[in-house]
Amino acid sequence: MFRFAAVVPLLLTLLTAACAGAEGNEALEARPAQPIPAHPRLLLGEGGFGAVQAKLDADPALQAVWEFIRKEADAVLDAAPVERIKTGKRLLSVSRTCLQRVGYLALAHGLTGNEAYARRAEQEMLAASAFEDWNPSHFLDVAEMTAALGIGYDWLYDALTPGARDTIRAAILSKGLETSFPGGGWVRTDNNWNQVCHGGLVLGALAVMEDAPEIAKQTIERAIEYVPIAMKEYEPDGVYPEGPTYWAYGTTYNVLLIAALESALGSAFGLDAHAGFMASPEFYLHATGPQRTFFNFSDCGLNAKITPAMFWFAKRLNNPSLLWFERQVLEAGDVDRDRMLPFLLAWASDLDAVTAPGARNWQGDGRTPVALMRSGWDDTATFAGIKGGSPGSNHAHMDIGSFVLDRGGVRWVEDLGMQDYNSLETAGVDLWNRKQDSQRWDVFRISNLSHSTLVVDGQKQVVKGHAPIVRFSGETDAPFALVDLGPVYEGQLAAAERGLALRGDRVVVQDEITAPDHAVTVRWGLVTRAEAAVDAEHPGTATLEQKGQTLTVQVQEPADARIAILDLEHPPHDYDAPNPGVRMVTFEITLEPGAQATLAVTLDTADAAGAEWTPAPLSAW
Repeated sequence: MFRFAAVVPLLLTLLTAACAGAEGNEALEARPAQPIPAHPRLLLGEGGFGAVQAKLDADPALQAVWEFIRKEADAVLDAAPVERIKTGKRLLSVSRTCLQRVGYLALAHGLTGNEAYARRAEQEMLAASAFEDWNPSHFLDVAEMTAALGIGYDWLYDALTPGARDTIRAAILSKGLETSFPGGGWVRTDNNWNQVCHGGLVLGALAVMEDAPEIAKQTIERAIEYVPIAMKEYEPDGVYPEGPTYWAYGTTYNVLLIAALESALGSAFGLDAHAGFMASPEFYLHATGPQRTFFNFSDCGLNAKITPAMFWFAKRLNNPSLLWFERQVLEAGDVDRDRMLPFLLAWASDLDAVTAPGARNWQGDGRTPVALMRSGWDDTATFAGIKGGSPGSNHAHMDIGSFVLDRGGVRWVEDLGMQDYNSLETAGVDLWNRKQDSQRWDVFRISNLSHSTLVVDGQKQVVKGHAPIVRFSGETDAPFALVDLGPVYEGQLAAAERGLALRGDRVVVQDEITAPDHAVTVRWGLVTRAEAAVDAEHPGTATLEQKGQTLTVQVQEPADARIAILDLEHPPHDYDAPNPGVRMVTFEITLEPGAQATLAVTLDTADAAGAEWTPAPLSAW
């Protein structure tokens, strides 16, 4: 059954300007006209809820996801609908709550036919529709609310009362799509705002396109033209410059956009042909450590959660190993209240086909180059990562050259990650200015003072600098990466290169630095939550203890280095978040003008500490 068959030719013929190039110069006006599919037309694909049910019947792990969703939907039945309560300048948490509730309730109705779920979802959407606005001054809020009502309107179309349907559709148009014109900085930006805003708006546009074809066309056309700007950031290898957490955010909305276009219009208009974007699940997979904790550079959280977009990639690329950690989450019953969870069931395929990834080591170039290496894919494997890039990238920190280390199920070398934005904004911190003299770089967790990298004379890294990975070996048992740090220490050091290598149970961090035309003091640092003590007889050696395990940090060069342990629990500003249990293992070296030095540090298990090791120049690695 199809409705409004005459509308799709209008949509397809008017998409030519934005889309013709993306589809290999195919003349879209020549495409055969396709009628608009009936609701539900978004994301579920052929077979709709019946196809989802078939997956549940065949896979106990997916059945457990559904049981979680249904339990959450039941809990919402007696909860009060969302209210327009902002947190600072954001309504975002309200939009996300609405999306989570509506998605769960709509799926529950689609799979059970229970009208209670439809009525409660209708109540939620009517409450959001009655808001004075969806906070267009912070447009992510509008985008996610439009996505919420677009999904609910589409998935529950036949179950909604006629009056509710009219009200919800009017809100999608007036508070969502119409608010998005003439646009804003998000339209052409290269970060997650582009993907989230265009993706959320297109979900709303596709849901109501038979009743508002012109604005639907404009919304879709705009997205297909400008989303590739953000997708270009994944080039060449798939690294997302903003880190794994923001990968999950921006990429999921990008996937929603592609999947929704395909399900409603029969084409992704070339958006699924971007090589860097389609390679990006490898970045996300390899940036996840054995205990499902990220290499959490930039404004990134620590813990990896279930990520529905990975199911879309695994199915599209026919690569079940991408779900290595997703399957672990499901098997552990560690599913949380992710608002995207219903889409996992739409995109899932056979989890029994999941095997360990073939490659243990991975490197990606681009705006934020990273190298990631591990001894295996078991949960006690050694895992290390290092990054280059620039503090000037979106959401970036002064963490260039920093690294993390996991071993034996323990994270030994930490990245403190982000601090809550609202806590800093409320304190009046100029958080989003990325100029060299911005207050952003005074925030402790964002500065290089709190990262496992170098600090020269107490100075900040150079925001305009970009540190490339100049050499990488992915050899299975002897991986290493070399990062040219010179550009981010311009004026502070004449040259700086850092190497990170994994050699069995040993990790080596080695810096080769050259002083400029004046004397400098360079601080080497390692951030950890482990208890730390310096060996009284060998001051260049420290022992870390955590969860019943031991790690030895030994400065091999310079031979006269003296390690100190710094308390990082209480950072310098009132607006800085505390860091309970965090300390830095550090030492300093002073160089005369033009002098060169090697800083070589090994991190060993207790039984390997003190074993023979001879530093080699980075040029010989």
